[in-house]
Amino acid sequence: MSAITKPAHKRELFGHPVGLYVLFFTEMWERFSYYGMRALLTLYMTAQTLDGDPQSGLGWTTTEALALYGWYTMLVYVMSIPGGFLADRYLGQKKAVTIGAVLLTIGHGVLAIDALWAYYTGLGFVILGVGMLKPNISTMVGGLYKQNDIRRDKGFSIFYVGINLGSFLASITVGIVAAVYGWHYGFGLAGIGMFVGLLVYLYGQRFLVHVGNEPTMEEKASDISLGQLFLQLFKSPLQLGIMAILLAYSIYAGFTYEGPDNWGYGILYIFLSLITGMMMMIYKNLNGKVEKDRYVVLLISLLMVIVFWGSFEQMGGLMNLYAQEKTNRMFFGWEVPAALFQAANAGFIILFAVLVANFWAKRKLKGKEANSLFKMAVGVIIMGVGFIYMVFASLQYESSGSSAMYWLVLTYLFHTIGELCLSPVSLSFFTKLAPARYMALMMGVYWAATGLGNKVAGIVGESSVQAGELKVFGGLFVFAVLFGTLVLLLMKPLKRLTHGAEDKETIVTVEDEVETMERA
Repeated sequence: MSAITKPAHKRELFGHPVGLYVLFFTEMWERFSYYGMRALLTLYMTAQTLDGDPQSGLGWTTTEALALYGWYTMLVYVMSIPGGFLADRYLGQKKAVTIGAVLLTIGHGVLAIDALWAYYTGLGFVILGVGMLKPNISTMVGGLYKQNDIRRDKGFSIFYVGINLGSFLASITVGIVAAVYGWHYGFGLAGIGMFVGLLVYLYGQRFLVHVGNEPTMEEKASDISLGQLFLQLFKSPLQLGIMAILLAYSIYAGFTYEGPDNWGYGILYIFLSLITGMMMMIYKNLNGKVEKDRYVVLLISLLMVIVFWGSFEQMGGLMNLYAQEKTNRMFFGWEVPAALFQAANAGFIILFAVLVANFWAKRKLKGKEANSLFKMAVGVIIMGVGFIYMVFASLQYESSGSSAMYWLVLTYLFHTIGELCLSPVSLSFFTKLAPARYMALMMGVYWAATGLGNKVAGIVGESSVQAGELKVFGGLFVFAVLFGTLVLLLMKPLKRLTHGAEDKETIVTVEDEVETMERA
């Protein structure tokens, strides 16, 4: 069949389905809106309150700002669990992404209003929108490729470039607009970006007709709902007992935790207890040793995701404030806005994403170790090494009263290489090993783990007020390197538990009949 007469959803561009590039640009503009707002978040909250001044902020303390930052960045990902479930059970990923994009457009638009109620309302819409969009657009990317197609990892890396192209453009343009015209003009520009992303997604639907559709009646019948999982829990004494103990501790924590967020943490612990019960029942319902062993590997990889983002996300919180308050940002007579440093990570990803993906692909073809767990562990170590430069920056600040910009840039460089080893690979890894009937839900769990890592990052950042940046950055360096090394030492038994899921990857074209693990 000639390229001219191929159906739109089977067409390729640069060796990948055209649908990949539709999702690429949709995610690029969504991330433009999200990261543009994220670059301003802690800076806006800690900026001095000035009547009638567009640069007026909320005047919060560092502790208050990092606490809200942690809760917000956690919730935008935790909401991926209900978002994934609704798509998997009722809406399909395609419709869920549309709903999420609409909610995000509304949320960013509301944030442009200069009022405290609008700030909280806008954040609420953004949380709901990311929860609907984020897990489902990633699942659709995986659905574009046939199982065991070696292009899958590269496809996710290309998709990841879209994420970071949006972040790079946002950190520069939104940061400059906010610095020149005021915070809420920056928030408004982020909203325009999300609206453009929505238009791109709607225009490209003809290239996505085979992925993310509503589940059929047969598929719904083969699925087990959350209600069924929890009903089965009451017939499983061991799992029920474990969850009951966790729930009891969660309620106790709500009454006894010291601080204004006592019931916030209590509700978080209750939520995690329920998730633990759900995950235990999913494991019990899996078919055979292979599925269960692979599920165990996914749970271990979730721990790596939490550790990674709990360290990495100091970028938008503690390191963002460090750039604002303790870094000499003068460059040839111009003071670089602190928000612009957020562009370093995205810029490095644009430069190195395909190079890193090709490095691992060539290493695998040569028969050298290059499985996903190995890449993820190496990513954690490289990211951890990046914190040594923040240790140097802290030492320089203590001795001279300011630190140089290049310490931040070097840290972001190592964090970026670590991120490229872990983040797109872990996304792809989940689409390879997650049970097909729980695919969207498991992607939601992945993003919830990312959110939990973000909350950990907020807690760690808050500790710097008492412990100081030097101890925090040094501790993150030591812990990340030791944790990644431990995973490498356990690599052989963990690899056996995957049962060769990555051993038979080949190049597959869309000329073949589309067969994917995800719901088509």
